[in-house]
Formats: sequence, structure tokens, C-alpha cells
Amino acid sequence: QVQLRESGGDLLQPGGSLRLSCVASGSMTDISLMGWHRQAPGKAREQVATITRDGATTYMDSVKDRFTISRDNAKNTVYLQMNSLDPEDTAVYYCSMRCRAGPGWGFWETYWGQGTQVTVSS
Repeated sequence: QVQLRESGGDLLQPGGSLRLSCVASGSMTDISLMGWHRQAPGKAREQVATITRDGATTYMDSVKDRFTISRDNAKNTVYLQMNSLDPEDTAVYYCSMRCRAGPGWGFWETYWGQGTQVTVSS
């Protein structure tokens, strides 16, 4: 049906920058909310940022002014630009997209990627 694929995870030093990408493929006919989430070892998954179809964004407090979420609707892609990275940002990062898919008019469902590892360490 719908598959999400993240890319861009890496190992980098504190203060560095990284850009994550997530592209959706499959039989979706519409995508509304897109988001990025992360899960550090031993911790619960947390929502990092979201962006609506019209470009309205939300951020968790600890990444405001450092991370920027954006999307390319024509490419079914969401990005996360991460600057001034800190070891506390180390986690597996997941993208999510609320997509309409299925036969006929289809139905809305949230899909998740498999995750990409971001490690910030000196």
C-alpha cells in the first residue's frame, strides 16, 4: 500500500548538522500531516516536529531554533534539517505521514518509516 523510507542518518560530532529525508511511495491519493519522531535507547518515542499540508509547523521545545521541518508535496517527501546537534539528540528518527489510500475513496491512516539512526558523539 504505502511505504515510507527515511534516509540521512549518520554519526557526527556535537555542533554538527544533518538533513533527514523521508519519501512516501505506493497507492496513496493524498497526504495531510507529516512528522518526525525519535526514540532514544531506553526512552519512549517522542514527537519532534510536524508540518501540515499548508506548511504550518510544530516543534518540541528542545529542538526549537535548531531543527527545521519542511515538505515537498510534489515529491511526497518530508525533511528535517538539524543544526547544532547535541549528544541528547542521539536516537532513531522516524517519519510519519497521514495518507489516504485504498480502494474507492480510500481511507486515512498514519504510516511510519523504519527509522534512521542519528548518533551525536565526540
